[in-house]
Amino acid sequence: MIRSRVWFGPVLVAALATTLVFLTVPVLAIFLETTPAEIIRKLGEEQARDALWLSAQTTGAAMVLILVVGTPAAYLLATRRFRGRAFVITLIELPLVLPPAVAGIALLAAVGPSGLLGRYVEDAGLQLALTTAGVVVALTFVAAPFYLRQAQAAFAAVDGTQVDAARTLGSSEAAAFARVVVPGALPGLAAGGALALGRALGEFGATLMFAGSLQGVTQTVPLAIYDDFATDFDAALALSAVLVIVSAALLLSVKLVRGADAVR
Repeated sequence: MIRSRVWFGPVLVAALATTLVFLTVPVLAIFLETTPAEIIRKLGEEQARDALWLSAQTTGAAMVLILVVGTPAAYLLATRRFRGRAFVITLIELPLVLPPAVAGIALLAAVGPSGLLGRYVEDAGLQLALTTAGVVVALTFVAAPFYLRQAQAAFAAVDGTQVDAARTLGSSEAAAFARVVVPGALPGLAAGGALALGRALGEFGATLMFAGSLQGVTQTVPLAIYDDFATDFDAALALSAVLVIVSAALLLSVKLVRGADAVR
């Protein structure tokens, strides 16, 4: 037992140190290979501005769709038991594990010009492939499962006695949902929203396959980074630094929200 303690502790420390170095050095290298002045200068260029603005617009639109539709959907899955529920949840979570290229191909096969529902999309006066609207669809497809999964857990954790009390006092299910359930699940919903936002901001493969990479139309920040990689590595570094900062802020916000919820 004593011998085991002698060697096992250092092994744990070495494993943690290796993990820390492997996962943090590449991220730190982005900032060490450029300067704040260079980042600001590169971000002032037209392509970078277009990509940043397009990412902000499309991600914001995707998040509105995810929150408006995903919140009641997650509530239903968290509070109802029905035949096939596990299968429905599996289908909803499937995009979590799909390779990005497969997600793009799936969208083309479903709502592309020659896709399964393509004719109906065109009849509705919509054009998705190679358009800004297509970017929103791609971001929503890959990011929604992150929110739905977290939202289900948040709704399931709400104290049922409070909901029952509200119903006993005459509140409808919709009123109890708005006044009791959502406030009670808010920390979890916020965490899920932050995770979905981070996923949407970093989406690359599905967007490229489904919407293409047209500057000012479909070229989001990850696509602009890829475009700059071969011709202007400094610009790619600058945009990468922006995504790292935003991603770190989102991750920190999730930690803070969960920490505050745990304290309560």
